[in-house]
Amino acid sequence: MPTPKTQPDANSREPRTGGRRPRFGSRRPAPLWYALLVVLVLLVVQAYFLVPSTQTIPYSQFKSLLQQGQVTEAVVGDETITGTLKPEDGKTAPRQFQTTRIDDPKLVEELDAAHVKYSGAAANHWLPDLLGWFLPLAVFVGIWLFFLRRMSGAQGGVMSFARSKAKIYAEDDVKVSFADVAGIDEAEDELREIVDFLKHPAKYTSLGGRIPKGVLLVGPPGTGKTLLARAVAGEAKVPFFSLSGSEFVEMFVGVGAARVRDLFAQAEVKAPCIVFIDELDALGKVRVPGAFGGHEEREQTLNQLLAEMDGFDPRKGVIIMAATNRPEVLDPALLRPGRFDRQVLVDKPDARGREAILAIHTRQVRLAEDVDLKIVAARTVGFAGADLANLVNEAALLAARRDRKAVDMAAFEEAIDRLVAGLEKKRVMSPKERRIVAYHESGHALVATSVPGLDPVHKISIVQRGFGALGYTMQLPVEERYLMTRADLLGQLAVLLGGRSAEEVAFGEISTGAQNDLQRATDIARAMVTEYGMSDALGTVSFENGHRSRFLEVGMPPERGAYSEETARLIDAEVKRLVGEAHQRARDILTADRARLDLLSARLLEKEVLEGEELRALLGLPEAGPSAASPAPLG
Repeated sequence: MPTPKTQPDANSREPRTGGRRPRFGSRRPAPLWYALLVVLVLLVVQAYFLVPSTQTIPYSQFKSLLQQGQVTEAVVGDETITGTLKPEDGKTAPRQFQTTRIDDPKLVEELDAAHVKYSGAAANHWLPDLLGWFLPLAVFVGIWLFFLRRMSGAQGGVMSFARSKAKIYAEDDVKVSFADVAGIDEAEDELREIVDFLKHPAKYTSLGGRIPKGVLLVGPPGTGKTLLARAVAGEAKVPFFSLSGSEFVEMFVGVGAARVRDLFAQAEVKAPCIVFIDELDALGKVRVPGAFGGHEEREQTLNQLLAEMDGFDPRKGVIIMAATNRPEVLDPALLRPGRFDRQVLVDKPDARGREAILAIHTRQVRLAEDVDLKIVAARTVGFAGADLANLVNEAALLAARRDRKAVDMAAFEEAIDRLVAGLEKKRVMSPKERRIVAYHESGHALVATSVPGLDPVHKISIVQRGFGALGYTMQLPVEERYLMTRADLLGQLAVLLGGRSAEEVAFGEISTGAQNDLQRATDIARAMVTEYGMSDALGTVSFENGHRSRFLEVGMPPERGAYSEETARLIDAEVKRLVGEAHQRARDILTADRARLDLLSARLLEKEVLEGEELRALLGLPEAGPSAASPAPLG
């Protein structure tokens, strides 16, 4: 992996290597293996080349040669007999022999009779004994060294718990730049200063300025926080350390703190560089006293991170960047000046931002001539960057599945429906249930077109999609909206309850299809009373406990705030009143306009899907303004 091109330290004693360092993973053979190889070669040479050749003969032949006087010397051992024979005719070199000894009581007498010079050999079993315990030990040590090396290697393991698990990307490995980022112009402008400092640090230090030690990127999931951090590294051409907050914490005490120390030690060597910690909330949650007054491993890791950020010299050019979508749970010590000095909001893009993001993601996609990315962006308000990338991919897959030569607008429309409402189902409903669903969705649409100031209806469908959705009504706002008035919220309540009211008007009874509508209406009414101060009975007081996540769109369990039982009963009564008044309002609209309700339901039963233009033509309504927002499906 290429190494970063950093400026040499004047106090460094590291020898120069011509600007190159050894490649990661290259190892030199240990000298011990060379020594073992030389010893093995010497043993082979001695065994096969330096030892004189010995002839192995049977014991009977040995006795015969002994009687013939051919044996001149003999060495009698416990198991073998070795010796020398007389030279053959015409030769002067004696011959060596070896035979296996058997139990022969008269052997010594025969040797004396033949005048053979003989001697005895003591039993020497040291080599077999040595090999008997040395070889198993050597095999065991070899296996242990093998697993030890594997466990302590770069991939981590038991022997490398204290090492940081950060993935290191050299300056040439980060291919992302600000050209690959769109829709978050404010955050991009904030981070260009970081890039300028990493490129020209003297410009700031000469004036006595100090670059922020840490930059915290906060925002909803999928908005491009990690991509933005990589773009900063790619623009500045510096090494990039990337890891998750959960990679610090292990079950062993002290491991997380050791990994933090190792991470900052590596970053100091690679400076200037960027250290990026994703999902910081996994590591930096608010510290609370433990059950037994002790320190948890996570808190020790957080304390070490705080200490390292305090003791880090900002002049070395190491920028700590982190990302989270839960800033409300972070420890205040992390957010004070001197640590994460700067907090950058990476929010969901607006219409122009979504169009720019779609343009980036469709670079490698073959688009048909009828595709207008501005219209696609207008119909996807609320989509983050990751959602738009998924939308483009889904549209391309749908077009390929239908053997189309290019991705057309119909594929994008179907992909939007699929992402918003879910996968289309092919189940067959009974005629009675289809009629109930048609009136239910027609009630939503008719109330939405009757209440002034609400978003126009974009599409009505009675096709089953997703998890239990028997149909949906989709509204698209005319323009981007960031505030909701009291009248807007009351109108939304009436639209949500329009489906249930249509069932009551048409059939005189209700079904279970309004479950999600009732839940959403109740949430809006409770927020009006407890959060927005829109209740005349309770006044301009907020009763929210403040624990709701700012960026995660998840339902929070109901919690009792700091108010009395009487106030709680009053809140419940106000919520019930708001929902009841909205229900009555929707019912009055549908009762007065019963003819158009029947007409719209009949057309929906016939076609199953109605677009907004066809709906307005059927009801005799004027055309809506240009669509510019995300779908809000109603069940």
